[in-house]
Amino acid sequence: MNKIKKIIEQIPTPCYVLEEELLERNLKLLDFVQEQTGAKILLALKGFAFIASFDLVSKYLHGCCASGLYEARLASEEFGGEIHTYSPAFKDEEFEEILRYSNHIIFNSFNQLLLFGRRVKQEGSIGLRVNPEVSVAPVELYNPCGLFSRFGVTMAEFEELPPCVEGFHFHALCEESAESLELVLNAFEEKFAKYIYGLKWVNFGGGHHITKEGYDVDKLINLITAFGQKYDVEVYLELGEAVGWQTGVLVTEVLDIVKNEMDILVVDTSAEAHMPDTIAMPYRADIRGSGKIGEKKYGYRIAGNSCLAGDIVGDYSFGQKIVIGDKIIIEDQIHYSIVKNTTFNGIKLPSLGILRKNGDFEVVKSFDYLSYKSRN
Repeated sequence: MNKIKKIIEQIPTPCYVLEEELLERNLKLLDFVQEQTGAKILLALKGFAFIASFDLVSKYLHGCCASGLYEARLASEEFGGEIHTYSPAFKDEEFEEILRYSNHIIFNSFNQLLLFGRRVKQEGSIGLRVNPEVSVAPVELYNPCGLFSRFGVTMAEFEELPPCVEGFHFHALCEESAESLELVLNAFEEKFAKYIYGLKWVNFGGGHHITKEGYDVDKLINLITAFGQKYDVEVYLELGEAVGWQTGVLVTEVLDIVKNEMDILVVDTSAEAHMPDTIAMPYRADIRGSGKIGEKKYGYRIAGNSCLAGDIVGDYSFGQKIVIGDKIIIEDQIHYSIVKNTTFNGIKLPSLGILRKNGDFEVVKSFDYLSYKSRN
């Protein structure tokens, strides 16, 4: 936990800093699940696409799941292994290129299967996303099986399964437990069991919070093993957050302190642009050395350097007075941040840094004016 503080003066701000040691800790746990179950875990690029870490991640995981052409191409060029591509709807002009990169193509509807299925090459595997209609997610924004969801075929809309379909895909979780997976699996089997027999694989999707403290890994192993043996299928999981969970931080500098009934720290990052889930989820980001307002002597509101009134990281207290030029370490900002950040207001994108296992710090990517200009 103190390794970042030892190198804090070397870190330009704003900067995401990935700790290799923590990432490998997560990967070893995920690999243990693979070894115990025979399941294959894929990196979900939608949640974690830190290219400089791919050499390490690819030693443990079997490939990537992609959400379309660009992610599939990135997986092919930079990661390797199996590439499974799913999209709510594929575009005709992109599909042939997607096929070049993908081992599995997963269709969201029978319409898409009928439109594109014949074009999947013989060596490719065709899957169909189904909707178990069990809602297990903290908020509706991240609920793939909520009311009127566009994701997957429901049992009410199910047609006879064409012989070209070799696998099913479902995704119904978000930051959830093995107990939640069990609920979803029960619903999935109740609705689709007669179609599962004879398939080659079933993809359990993502949202499995395996690397979070307290997750029941033994239960997960038992669920995967029992399901695979019952239906004689290969099981896949797609993990982004569980790969990047608690593996790195966002370091930011205090640019100014504004007084308006309380002290407001204006920092060189942005909740809106660089940590969007703190606003969308929403959730309170942890800040190293801080507490809630009133817990410690000095209280502050931390605000982003944009024109959005609601660009607020949150209210925190510290044991020591904060001054202009201090650096603040925002915890757990590697997953679902880099992949979603923007240049809103022309704010500079944070640099990408890695703290190596040997203690060396390296900035692996930085962004300049052209990074902003090229996106507009």
